[in-house]
Amino acid sequence: MSLPPTPDHTLAQAFIQFSLESGVLKFGSFTTKAGRQSPYFFNAGLFDDGAKLSRLAGFYAQALLQSDLQFDMIFGPAYKGIPLGAAVAVELSRLGRNVPFAYNRKEAKDHGEGGSLVGAPLKGRVLIVDDVMSAGTAVRESMALIEKAGAQAYGVAVALDRQEMATEAAPDGSLRDLPHSAVQYVREKLGLKVCAVAQLSDLLGFLGTQSGHEMVQYLPAVKAYRDRYGVA
Repeated sequence: MSLPPTPDHTLAQAFIQFSLESGVLKFGSFTTKAGRQSPYFFNAGLFDDGAKLSRLAGFYAQALLQSDLQFDMIFGPAYKGIPLGAAVAVELSRLGRNVPFAYNRKEAKDHGEGGSLVGAPLKGRVLIVDDVMSAGTAVRESMALIEKAGAQAYGVAVALDRQEMATEAAPDGSLRDLPHSAVQYVREKLGLKVCAVAQLSDLLGFLGTQSGHEMVQYLPAVKAYRDRYGVA
């Protein structure tokens, strides 16, 4: 898809354009894990070649360097967080910020070095790097590993903050909406810093600049979705 350049060349706007051109961000009708009908879908698994992964890591690194997060090392949770965390560590090093990197296995190894953790020893303030955050469950699992190793789970970096209500299972097995987003939960309940390369508000801003382009047709549906499921 050929897209016109956006008037606002902020990092978030550039990331959204990159995600569209990479086929990672799509518009239509998609069923989310929460069972909602979303007019857009973000599939980070389609950052699937060296050039895309390198550029993606560049967006993370720039967002982190522009933030106030003061972390000592990076942790990539299995599985998607492993290549992503490694790529971000490489890009940060290229930009002059060299930090240790570690990741976990889903199954502990009982030979060789053993255990479930690989890479640099977990210590100091640890930044968890992942693609998206849907409920905060994966973050809690990473926190447990980090704190068990004697380090501090300090923050989380993600590509996209959907800025929508999280869900939880009701007693009857159905899902119910919560008044906060996954990012708000991680910030306010778990006490972690959060750095998102882009948010739903950035996507709305991007679509608002596409007057005269076919992309603008999706703006009403995304606004309606935000009005129904969005959080402040």
